Amino acid sequence: MTPGKWALAILLTLLCWAGCGFCGKVLVWPCDMSHWLNMKCILEELIERGHEVTVLTPQQTILIDYRKTPAMKFEVVHTTEDKNYLENSTNKFLDLVLNVLPPLPAWQSAVKLNDFFIELNGYFRGRCESVVYNQTLMKKLQETNYDILITDPIMPCGDLVAEVLAVPFVISLRGSIGGTMERHCGKLPAPLSYVPVHMTGLTNRMTFLERVKNTVFSVFFNLWMDYNDFHFWKQFYSEALGRTTTLCETLGKADMWLIRTYWDFEYPQPYLPNFEFVGGLHCKPAKPLPKEMEEFVQSSGEDGVVVFSLGSIVPNLTDEKSNLIASALAQIPQKVLWRFEGKKPATLGANTQLYDWLPQNDLLGHPKTKAFITHGGINGIYEAIYHGVPMVGIPIFGDQSDNIAHMKAKGAALEVNFNTIATADLLRALRAVINDPFYKENAMRLSRIHHDQPVKPLDRAVFWIEFVMRHKGAKHLRAAVYNLPWFQYHSLDVIGFLLACVATAIFLVTKCCLFSCQKFGKTEKKKKRE
Repeated sequence: MTPGKWALAILLTLLCWAGCGFCGKVLVWPCDMSHWLNMKCILEELIERGHEVTVLTPQQTILIDYRKTPAMKFEVVHTTEDKNYLENSTNKFLDLVLNVLPPLPAWQSAVKLNDFFIELNGYFRGRCESVVYNQTLMKKLQETNYDILITDPIMPCGDLVAEVLAVPFVISLRGSIGGTMERHCGKLPAPLSYVPVHMTGLTNRMTFLERVKNTVFSVFFNLWMDYNDFHFWKQFYSEALGRTTTLCETLGKADMWLIRTYWDFEYPQPYLPNFEFVGGLHCKPAKPLPKEMEEFVQSSGEDGVVVFSLGSIVPNLTDEKSNLIASALAQIPQKVLWRFEGKKPATLGANTQLYDWLPQNDLLGHPKTKAFITHGGINGIYEAIYHGVPMVGIPIFGDQSDNIAHMKAKGAALEVNFNTIATADLLRALRAVINDPFYKENAMRLSRIHHDQPVKPLDRAVFWIEFVMRHKGAKHLRAAVYNLPWFQYHSLDVIGFLLACVATAIFLVTKCCLFSCQKFGKTEKKKKRE
């Protein structure tokens, strides 16, 4: 080999070594649907940086396509559930939130939802058992010597797998029901006087009655978490680890929590060193639209366009609702691109075009886009923030109402009730966000805040994952609160001690006063007798 070729070989070797200076093996316990889209962005960036990524996935999925993602390794787990179980559960949940729950009072809705989640926990546990009790699979995972596990705890068990494998783990999360995982398990400080409980729709400026509601919901969600933990996970986690523990305790051992929001969306609140806010990590600059779509957008002239999508999980709307919506859209001068599957609405206007799929991010980044009609999913919300587009929210379930409430409080959106939607309501909201500069100005203000970060959200998320890998954990970032029992955390023992001291002091002073008074009285009586 000539000296030139030797030099080239050495240079390539050095470049490869430099590029993989911190390369490691990453195991992933994902959650499907929109949660996967965020997780996938992180994993693709890790692969780009030279890390080896393996995803533990069930055979039946919705958006996790393990057959068409060659860059990632997939460990497909076969469960005992029926192959259509996930699809049937999704349809059942949608039927609940769209048809069954709306006419019911709050307490009956809570009971129905709890029954559904009890059934869903059975599926989650079955999936967990198919991994943890699969000796062949667990031995294979042990021998691979993973450096880290990334999990979305909405699908429980990733934390348990990390504990069994004795590897550090990082949590990726938008927010749990009532914020119980991050607050109750992760010990994230949340003063109830100004930090609203997740999914209550409250803001950080609450009236007295709203603070009462906030406190009641906080207690309720914590008890609900404890109830489900005790009945479904405590025994299972304890048997798997060979010691008494709970799901909440195991979750609390996470080295880092990556929360998929940021201060452009969130209300200011205290947080711990092992919490990092990385909202909008999936957002990117807009790419050119397909030719026919671009022509339709350009045909709107000065009026511009409105983008309308209720997400990928919501099925066809009823004829009544689709006609109400189409009628409102037909009355605005803007052209409308509507993601819609099903029977074409009879009231559809000439200005509205229906599509099975939309390049949502690219449309929101188009200069002619004036407004975004959305169900309030956090991915769509952040794409609108990224591009500075005001919104009309039509939340349907989950955290969507809470997401829209945040945008309303920030002055970048208006809300229309999905269950009672009327043509006039949607038309009024659309005209307001399009024609009133207040909403566009606030949307642009949030966009400027989002872009004004020293490090991009995706880079920040990947940095902390690599940080945990390099240091084999991040226990130095965990506050002492994780090791305190609840009564010490709330200083109830100190308060009790101080109250006992005060009570003792009052008792002694009272006794002394009574004794002095009695002695003084006896002395006075003696003097009078003399």
